[in-house]
Amino acid sequence: MWDRIEPLMPADPVRGRRWADHRRTLEAIAWKYRTCSPWRDLPDELGAFQTAHKRLIRWAADGTWQRIFAAVLAHADAADAVEWAVSVDSTVCRAHQHAAGARKGGRRAEPADHALGRSRGGLSTKVHLACDGQARPLAVHVTAGQAGDAPAFEAVMARIRVPRTSRGRPRTRPEVVLADRAYSSRAIRSHLRRRGIRAVIPQPSDQVGHRLRRGRAGGRPPSFDAEAYKQRNTVERCINRLKQWRGLAMRTDKLAIAYEGALHLAAILIWTRLRKTQDARSPEES
Repeated sequence: MWDRIEPLMPADPVRGRRWADHRRTLEAIAWKYRTCSPWRDLPDELGAFQTAHKRLIRWAADGTWQRIFAAVLAHADAADAVEWAVSVDSTVCRAHQHAAGARKGGRRAEPADHALGRSRGGLSTKVHLACDGQARPLAVHVTAGQAGDAPAFEAVMARIRVPRTSRGRPRTRPEVVLADRAYSSRAIRSHLRRRGIRAVIPQPSDQVGHRLRRGRAGGRPPSFDAEAYKQRNTVERCINRLKQWRGLAMRTDKLAIAYEGALHLAAILIWTRLRKTQDARSPEES
């Protein structure tokens, strides 16, 4: 896995001290979020916790994690490893009390509410994501926990951007989008229709009733492929993979960009780990 990631890491600065060992720093960040341990409990063999914490935030603010993630997706797409039947959903992650108290303002990329909101369960963050047909993340977007799913749909779709390893524009358009009833709105269906993307979204019972009461004025029901909708479980499996990292299942970060950077790191490792497993299979097994 490191052989795939190492060429994508930032180069040493021209002036000043050299970076600390990138591999050890990456392992330190992964260990922290896999175990949901405090930064100060980082084992000595993984280096100073200040180094790992500062590097996480610095690379989140300057877009390094997103660039590495895009490069990993580009290599996977060049090998035809991306399945473009995309599923979209969200999950709520409880926020620890340590996640509260961040300073207002500050970094440019940080949202004003730090992607923290109050719901019935208390402070929480909602992770909106899109995954491919093999339950691997393609895009993530964080909002406050009480935010709705449908308003964040276009923001998630805008983050699906897979560059080409050769010439050509990045691919941003899936073949089909699968989503549950929370995404059944006229605005979302029109957005997908304009982009030429097939929508597989069931209608909730209240929308069906409103259309039937209007008679002929209600128009035809939107098309729905029940067989294709069975593949929507891929996004649930993708959420489960991400939440195996305990530091992602429960947010302890004060800054939303730090939490989102950890989500991108988990996505990077998911893609590199699965590609390594696929490459190790024999032709008979595949």
